[in-house]
Amino acid sequence: MNGTTQRIVLAGREIVLVGTAHVSRESVEEVSRVVREERPDRVCVEIDEGRYRSMTEKDAWEKLDIAKVIKEGKGFLLLANLALSSFQRRLGMGLGVKPGDEMKRAIDEAAELGIPFSFCDREVQTTLRRAWARCGFWSKSKLMAALVSSALSTEKLEESEIEALKDKNELDGMMAELADYMPMVKETLIDERDSYLASRIWTSEGTKLVAVIGAGHMEGVKARLSALADGSVGSDVSGLDQVPGPSRIGKAIPWLIPVILVGLIVAGFFRSGAGVSVDMLLRWILLNGSLAALGSLLALAHPLTILVSFVGAPIATINPFIGVGLFAGVAEASLRKPRVVDMETLSDDIVSPRGFYRNRITKALLVFFLSSLGGAVGNFIALPYLTTLVVG
Repeated sequence: MNGTTQRIVLAGREIVLVGTAHVSRESVEEVSRVVREERPDRVCVEIDEGRYRSMTEKDAWEKLDIAKVIKEGKGFLLLANLALSSFQRRLGMGLGVKPGDEMKRAIDEAAELGIPFSFCDREVQTTLRRAWARCGFWSKSKLMAALVSSALSTEKLEESEIEALKDKNELDGMMAELADYMPMVKETLIDERDSYLASRIWTSEGTKLVAVIGAGHMEGVKARLSALADGSVGSDVSGLDQVPGPSRIGKAIPWLIPVILVGLIVAGFFRSGAGVSVDMLLRWILLNGSLAALGSLLALAHPLTILVSFVGAPIATINPFIGVGLFAGVAEASLRKPRVVDMETLSDDIVSPRGFYRNRITKALLVFFLSSLGGAVGNFIALPYLTTLVVG
């Protein structure tokens, strides 16, 4: 077997691990060959049922209500998901391969041969929500910036570069870079899923299994399978399906900005009179609202959405239960309602900056994100500035 396919025997069970690059034509062919040659008792794939449905059901996006998504507070998750999909799809462009084609091929081959298969990955929404919940504000900003910049980048990799992603040295470098840049995200996206995948593979029925996983999970899954076989760890990973709630500090943080803001304005009133406190309030509204509106403008939002961003940002700041992105995103989705063509072309539009701006679904999400970012930046600028007016 080659370096990307490894056979291990543990506790009398034979497991053939096929490590893939998710947009590699060679990986698709390797998966097909291994399943047909090995004829295992079961095929396990690194994909969840929801992602498989979205890949195979052509009308999946037609059921999407973008305004509802934003109202339910899932805008960041959907944008992150689309940005990640965009990056993977763009890597496969020109190679005739779509992200997840090797997983789909494994399932198709298993079905054709009458071999049962198992979805072994954690639901992608759970993974993203856990990653999001474990990030602080700065880490969340870095994560979204990295995802959006990847989605809007025009860089393309050659086929040889994509195949190199299966090489252990290349992967080690990438994982080390991710760990340094965002350690909590790396733990959730890679380490937790290593444990999850290994547990689902180990608890699958059969004495001979073929498991198709991303090459980046190969070493982690092998180590975890060995630990499961010798009993040093248990197979229960239900805890990894839970999304941690905010800590007490996390719950308190949304209230800090309005409390500090009101405190500064009150201090300005007692120190210099009503005129100064009113001036401070107006300056804060101008900074906060203008930068939120600028975010919507950068997303090429509807003029009324830009106005809503300006007016909504101060209201959102003093009410921790809502955000300016909610106002702006819902306004954009209402003023420019997504059309059937936006649903039909979404998977193609997310691979280019022009498509991201043209498609009304992704535009509403960009408005949501950039207006939220602008409002947050406005507050970070305004509060220190108002402090200097009080103590100066």
